[in-house]
Amino acid sequence: MARFSFRGFVYVLIVMLGLLSAAPNLLPQSIKQQLPAWYTTSTLSLGLDLQGGSHLLLAADTNALFEKQLNSFSSDLFSELRNQNIRYTKTSHSLSHKTGSESRGRVVFALHSADDARTVKDIAYQVSAQPNGSSALNVSIKQNTVTLTLNTLYTEQLVKDTLSRSVEVVRKRLNETGLTEPSVTLQGKDAILVQMPGMSDPTQVKKLLGTTAQMTFHWAANSQSEQVMNKQDAAGNTYRLEQKVALEGEHITDAAGVLSSENGQPVVTFRLDSAGAKQFATMTRDNIGRVLAIVLDDNVVTAPVINSVIPGGRGEITGNFTLPEAGNTALMLRTGALPVPLTIIEERTVGPDLGSDAIQTGVKSGVAGALLVLAFMVAIYGRWGAIASFALCINMALVFGALTLFGATLTLPGIAGLILTMGMAVDANILINERIREESKKGRPAASAIEVGFNKAFATIVDSNFTTLIAVSLLFMFGSGPIKGFAITIALGLVSSVFTAVALTKMLMMNVVKSKHMRDRTKQRLPLRFTSPLLRLSDTLSGINFLAKRNIALTISVVLTVLSMGLFAKPGLHYGVDFTGGTMIELTAPSLSTDELRDAIQSSGFDHIAIQEYGSEHHYLLRAPVLEKTVDTAKESHISRSDNSTNLTHTDALKRAISLADSNVSFDKVDMVGPKVSGGFAELSILALLIAGGGMLVYLWARFEAHFATAALLTVLLDLTKTIGFFALTGIEFNLTAVAALLALIGYSINDKVVVLDRIRELLRLDPNKPLADTINEAVNSTLSRTVFTSVTTLLALLPMAIFGGDAVKSFAVPMVFAVVIGTSSTLFITSTLLYLLGKRRERQGKAQLKPTAEEIKASLSHIP
Repeated sequence: MARFSFRGFVYVLIVMLGLLSAAPNLLPQSIKQQLPAWYTTSTLSLGLDLQGGSHLLLAADTNALFEKQLNSFSSDLFSELRNQNIRYTKTSHSLSHKTGSESRGRVVFALHSADDARTVKDIAYQVSAQPNGSSALNVSIKQNTVTLTLNTLYTEQLVKDTLSRSVEVVRKRLNETGLTEPSVTLQGKDAILVQMPGMSDPTQVKKLLGTTAQMTFHWAANSQSEQVMNKQDAAGNTYRLEQKVALEGEHITDAAGVLSSENGQPVVTFRLDSAGAKQFATMTRDNIGRVLAIVLDDNVVTAPVINSVIPGGRGEITGNFTLPEAGNTALMLRTGALPVPLTIIEERTVGPDLGSDAIQTGVKSGVAGALLVLAFMVAIYGRWGAIASFALCINMALVFGALTLFGATLTLPGIAGLILTMGMAVDANILINERIREESKKGRPAASAIEVGFNKAFATIVDSNFTTLIAVSLLFMFGSGPIKGFAITIALGLVSSVFTAVALTKMLMMNVVKSKHMRDRTKQRLPLRFTSPLLRLSDTLSGINFLAKRNIALTISVVLTVLSMGLFAKPGLHYGVDFTGGTMIELTAPSLSTDELRDAIQSSGFDHIAIQEYGSEHHYLLRAPVLEKTVDTAKESHISRSDNSTNLTHTDALKRAISLADSNVSFDKVDMVGPKVSGGFAELSILALLIAGGGMLVYLWARFEAHFATAALLTVLLDLTKTIGFFALTGIEFNLTAVAALLALIGYSINDKVVVLDRIRELLRLDPNKPLADTINEAVNSTLSRTVFTSVTTLLALLPMAIFGGDAVKSFAVPMVFAVVIGTSSTLFITSTLLYLLGKRRERQGKAQLKPTAEEIKASLSHIP
């Protein structure tokens, strides 16, 4: 008894800690004011899709970019002219003050001999030749005067490539700071839009993004130096340096702000890659006694004298740093230099990506689904269902508490993870109750039925949850952005659900059995009774031969998969603005609320338009994905019939629809925006999924057998392809939330398959000589009520969101409803069929369905004389 009490005390302590961690997210402000700040400020971080934040628009200084490239080309040209003894006099170097890719500076010099004109053009082509065969330099020669300018096509491509690299650098810098899920996208031709959730004072971030962090190494000039420049340090000391870069900062692979071991002052340590380390060792060996200046953003940071060769590629930057400044400098060096200076030209406060009204609708529908699940559990199992529902509530509270403690970020994909967590936690409780029902039917007393039922369910719960945990841990390691958020939520939910379903629920059920209402020893010796009409109905679902039509079932599944692949190829997925970019419209609609604006847009035939509250009241930011170039206005009933003969661009038609809803609307800005996800997001996501699939295969292979693992993963793959085909067929927008739906499908589907496979393994252990088809059918039938009830509870959680949740959750809930139906049917018909076919193949090879256990091997050896 003492042991049980201690265990109960530990369980209660864990629950209380979880509830206390989650409480600051729900406490009213009046109570928060009376509690310590360290406690009340520890709340769950929300992503930009669920809350507002800061909005920064950064403009790229293309003038500086062009000047740098022109300097580089002209320096190479002049160096080659000197090598060929072609004499010239440099007369001017100017830069236009225009903005954008049309801003092209010029370098002018005079040749001493007109005969060298042809050679100059040839050299100019050599030093500026591009991979496509064109030249980056335009060369104009009038009499003996040569004018060099950058080619227009080259500057346009240069700006495009530079801005793409800048987006990646900005994204890396913000991620390094620990900022919660920032949104970084291209806007227009030469700007980057940064939105940061929950940040009211982005001063530190502005400083971080406003620093280019271009670091170069330069030798002090001497009598042999050809081109010389003057640079100053923070104290105003001037250094005469060689313009030629001795070593680029791009070779830095790691950097850290630390306290010097010699004088305790803040310094920045760095490490070079292998190529940089070799170059650094060679240059210091050949220049002992010379001053080597480290220049960061046009300022000399330090200029030490090289007294000996520096091998190993490690160095230290000293300066008048504070420790935070050293840390920021190291961060910028780690994440790479911005290829172009960025200037903040706009700063505002924005609302959530989804719109507050859309979020409220999504949350309400989600809560409705959760209540339906709890009610259904009570309807099935009565008081035992009530205990399971209570444990489910505790489970969700513990997940929120853990997310709060670990400083995780909750985004819409994270909420998708919470819903999947609830579904899997319900599955564990249903599995336990079904096992207890089976033992009660055998006549076991209440306490014994609970004990044995939990013991038998435990291995299945561990296998199914651990398989999913392997997948999500690998998704976290190799995924990025929203995939990581999804993985964290699922991982915490899995750990929590095992505790609440196995430990907490068992303790509560045993307490009920031993309570004052059941103290009568006679009652304790009687088996538990489950009298729900739903259970009686489920008991009639037995004796079904799921393998009778196995060839038809497998053929239908393969045909649907092939059709889905065809739909994926054409018409393909309807990618959202998260992946494709699109049009951003900034507008002021004095007469429209967010709801009214959304209704006006949707009623006019425009779908997938993201609406974000922006700055002041009635000021909105719209993001429209890339759609057809024109919209036939004859098909738009809201546009005057007199306009039927014309075609409007998609953006113009959208603006017209909004204008008809509010005649006082003003469109402040219309611009193109890039995708939210990085260029390598798709590749990283696919890699994460492949590695996760490999991890699940290895675990299932180890816990079961090769043909068990193969059957499970092949079925999951078929489920996944059909769901992708569903996206293509229905035209539902494929965005980051849709990615979360696919991840949730994998977790749900593999969990479903493992439960059935575990029962098949159990029956094979009991009677290995029984025909395989009979064993598989018996296993599927014995878990049928669990499979159906789990599917129904998951659908109850999803259907309110699919029907009433609106655009905020549509791309998750609707495909997940389809996925649950497909996943359940595949568990019953496809996994069983594949396992049967692979098992019969194994029999023909003379192999047993299961390897002998250690106990079986020991028992067989004991019979050997």
